[in-house]
Amino acid sequence: MVDGSTPVRRDATPDPSAAAAGEGGAPDDRTDKASDAVLLREPGDGIPEPIGDPAVLASTVARFAGGAGPVAIDAERASGYRYSQRAYLVQLRRAGAGTALIDPVPLTAAGTDLTDLSTALADTEWVLHAASQDLPCLAELNLRPTRLFDTELAARLAGFDRVGLGAITERLLGYALEKQHSAADWSTRPLPASWLAYAALDVELLVELRDALAAELDRQGKAEWAAQEFAALVVGLPTRPRPEPWRRTSGIHRVRGARALGRVRSMWTARDEVARRRDVAPGRVLPDAAIVAAAQADPGDEQSLLAVPGFGTRGARRQLGTWLAALREARTTPDGELPATSVPTDGPPPPHRWAERDPAAASRLVHCRAAVAEIAAANTLPTENLIAPDTVRRLAWAPPVPADREAVAAFLTGHGARRWQVELTADALTAALAEA
Repeated sequence: MVDGSTPVRRDATPDPSAAAAGEGGAPDDRTDKASDAVLLREPGDGIPEPIGDPAVLASTVARFAGGAGPVAIDAERASGYRYSQRAYLVQLRRAGAGTALIDPVPLTAAGTDLTDLSTALADTEWVLHAASQDLPCLAELNLRPTRLFDTELAARLAGFDRVGLGAITERLLGYALEKQHSAADWSTRPLPASWLAYAALDVELLVELRDALAAELDRQGKAEWAAQEFAALVVGLPTRPRPEPWRRTSGIHRVRGARALGRVRSMWTARDEVARRRDVAPGRVLPDAAIVAAAQADPGDEQSLLAVPGFGTRGARRQLGTWLAALREARTTPDGELPATSVPTDGPPPPHRWAERDPAAASRLVHCRAAVAEIAAANTLPTENLIAPDTVRRLAWAPPVPADREAVAAFLTGHGARRWQVELTADALTAALAEA
């Protein structure tokens, strides 16, 4: 492997006009140059061998500690295949250090995590794409940044319509990335060479992409906004635990009555326990449609249960006793312990009910949404990146009293809004509340 200081190998030179930005505040969203993009099939340095030996990891840590500039980092999980969201491969690239693919599976088995690597890169800016997706699984390996640059979030703030890694790389750098392995089962061992090439290419151009996006944000006067967003990601954005996760079962809207909902809850909980124990994605143990069908039919024996769609598969048949026990539990649950037929929440009700329940709140929401949409359009931002929609709903439903600018700003800050978001929206939202 070369040291990463040499230029990335290109099979051809892309048309630089493909990445040209438009005049004014927004990037040019032209797509007529897509056919000119150069397809990258293999990393310029070759495909690195996955690192699963602690001694080799130690030398890799030293190499990356001696590199220069930001470090590109990515992780591959096995979502849809495994219950856990652990990282099954970690990719890194840095100038002077090249590209490394780290296999956490044998390292974890050997009692080794990535603490030393995290320490070596503590003063380095980490470049990730969609950082919020990868940071939790990296943290499980004790790999935590102190500062970062998120290329997906940067693209959103810059006003790009398509913010996937492949789309942005093609747009700004003129290179196309093959993304056919994005939904692969990365717990597979050994990992095929084509998968490793795909993984290495995900970090091949990430630092170059970071520089192009940073220049675009600076051109639009949004560099400070991005810095605040990235700092919030490092600290961890505030999240509220999801109450009663079983209510997210697909198709649950077809289930009527507290007793039937109790069957969904019992079946979902039983499936979750099986999936957790086997480290298999819950949907591969038993699909949501089968849970809903069983909740509606309430079968009382194996023969009846096997007649319900979804329970005839080999995997589901192995757990027939588990599913029948869950249904029996739901039948014997006291009425007072059955789930509520309406979804419990600590926030306002669904907006479509506001006009009937609280017309004044409905009017406030209309005015607040209009104000946010106007500001977002003027600054070429998605409304959800300007201010969280949930925050706007909560403000409209129960505004502070008095609803002056200072109180509204404090409300927004208390719900996780960053300083730049408050500065852009507080005045307009205060006026919207007054107008309503």
